[in-house]
Amino acid sequence: MPVNLTVNAISAINAGDVNSKPVVQVLDIKLIGTTQERYRLTLSDSESTHQAMLATQLNNRVKSGRVRKTSVIQLIEYICSTVQNRKIIVVLNMETIIPECEIIGNPKVIVESNSGAHKTISNGASGSTVLSNNGNLSAQRSGHASFANSKNLSTQNSGNRMQNYPPAIQPAYQPPPNYKSHGAIMKNEAPARIIPIAALNPYQGRWAIKARVTAKGDLRRYNNSRGDGKVFSFDLLDSDGGEIRVTCFNAVVDRFYDKIEAGKVYMISKGSLKPAQKNFNHLKNEWEIFLETTSTVDLCPDEDVSIPRQQFSFRPISEIESAENNSIIDVIGIVTAVNPSVPILRKNGMETQRRILNLKDQSGRSVELTLWGDFCNREGQKLQELAEAGFSPVLAVKAAKVSDFTGKSIGTISSTQLFINPDSAEAQTLRDWFDQGGKDIASQSISRENMPVGSKNEIRKTVSQIKDEGLGRSDKPDWVTVKATMTFIKTDTFCYTACPLMIGDRQCNKKVTRSGNSRWQCDRCNQEFEECDYRYLLQAQIQDHTGLTWVTTFQESGEEIFGCPAKELYMMKYEEADDTRFSEIIRNCLFRQFMFRLKIKEEFYGDEQRVKITVVKAEKVNHSAESTYLLDLISKFRLS
Repeated sequence: MPVNLTVNAISAINAGDVNSKPVVQVLDIKLIGTTQERYRLTLSDSESTHQAMLATQLNNRVKSGRVRKTSVIQLIEYICSTVQNRKIIVVLNMETIIPECEIIGNPKVIVESNSGAHKTISNGASGSTVLSNNGNLSAQRSGHASFANSKNLSTQNSGNRMQNYPPAIQPAYQPPPNYKSHGAIMKNEAPARIIPIAALNPYQGRWAIKARVTAKGDLRRYNNSRGDGKVFSFDLLDSDGGEIRVTCFNAVVDRFYDKIEAGKVYMISKGSLKPAQKNFNHLKNEWEIFLETTSTVDLCPDEDVSIPRQQFSFRPISEIESAENNSIIDVIGIVTAVNPSVPILRKNGMETQRRILNLKDQSGRSVELTLWGDFCNREGQKLQELAEAGFSPVLAVKAAKVSDFTGKSIGTISSTQLFINPDSAEAQTLRDWFDQGGKDIASQSISRENMPVGSKNEIRKTVSQIKDEGLGRSDKPDWVTVKATMTFIKTDTFCYTACPLMIGDRQCNKKVTRSGNSRWQCDRCNQEFEECDYRYLLQAQIQDHTGLTWVTTFQESGEEIFGCPAKELYMMKYEEADDTRFSEIIRNCLFRQFMFRLKIKEEFYGDEQRVKITVVKAEKVNHSAESTYLLDLISKFRLS
């Protein structure tokens, strides 16, 4: 079937045409870039060729083979940008007309000289072209045509001596008569073309996007070697589902901070694009917009219902167990518990608030959500009131940060958004499940320690099996449950004084000592403070009918065993000197049965390897559940 490429398409695009949707042929494809995959194409209109760059959202067209060498394509959306004094066609959207065919026509390479004029180099079917420093043209006979973009051109025929030809000059592109200018050349003041967020890239010239602000960050001030400054960011979402972050610094902050409102739709143009900093930017976009003094941000007065108000990528709570530490996720769940807000001293000496919630969903897992700062008093207070009223609300969390400090948990960051009882299909499904019996289904927590728990994954062992089976000696720790009695507790070192300062979203917890002025000092944070924290660090023996072993107990499990905070027990022993009451609490914990959930791992102590057994959780024995477990064992024993 004969194929006709669009005549003079390359010249027209170079002259500024972006609307003709020309049909061109791909002569070459090359993968470039080290940190990010990008494809460079050589396009032909049968007369001329030109370098083009493929937008990254179209990379899959090349990977899947839909676009390859000699493919005939139609350019749907494209622009021509100047990069390092060279014009590059940036392909934003295209369609494949013919996947593969013979090279069409006799295309010539267009080369820009320093003066801006164009040189064209003919490529016959009998040879390939190469540019050389002296401007000579030489062709090498081969079975196909190849194209080079250097300054030299040499032609060599097999069996013939070298011949030189002067370079041919292609006439400049002449627009149709109705496009001719009849006066002085005027600056193009036409409004920039609106493009999808997904099509944005640094090679574009004039662009505009229409999008809704889904989140607005706080105004932050900073100080570095260049002086003081201020910055804020906001996130955008368009009708195609594309998201991108916009950042403003210093004078630009003064122009736009008060103008930007979350939930409003804006037309934004004349910004610069830079690679997104993934340590702070969770959006699925490789670029980030930086507004400048020449940028424009115009409010769209009419509501655009085609742009959603928010976009979520919810993950079940069970998947958080395998999520990477510090990753950013969206999650939705039922709030089953709300703890009071407590003051926390940050590393910089400033005080903030912390509040811990519990979320559960249909996956059979629950997770701790830590609220920081203003979240504690805004959404946190409302959630506490709903919980105290006996209503378990649905909470959608946008951009929560995963932590594996003590198991897997999630916490708020500056860009987090909380939605209580949102009007969405996911929230309604979760509400129906909870009201129709989900509230009575037990969920296993993935927080505190990341261990497989629950009736299906619980591994029951005896004390003697820990040693006999060599538990904890593999690369990964072993997690087991042991029903045992606590027979001995070391009371001389049952807790330690800990640093209460916050490092990011975690408490330091490093051991602190008294300084000369009766204040507490942390060597890690290099700060002093009046009050410290007290955390359990307990050495104890547990025993069952097969033997006994030493275990280590930390803060949460220590509170479960003693039933009181470490500070209360510390004050009782060392400040109040109430030995009678202290001894009574210790005696009440001895010779009581617990279901100990243990983490067993071999660790190095100097040059010696030892198996360390840590109590992750200590629960009182549920005799009803334990009876069911034993009866099930008896039935299995009879069958065997």
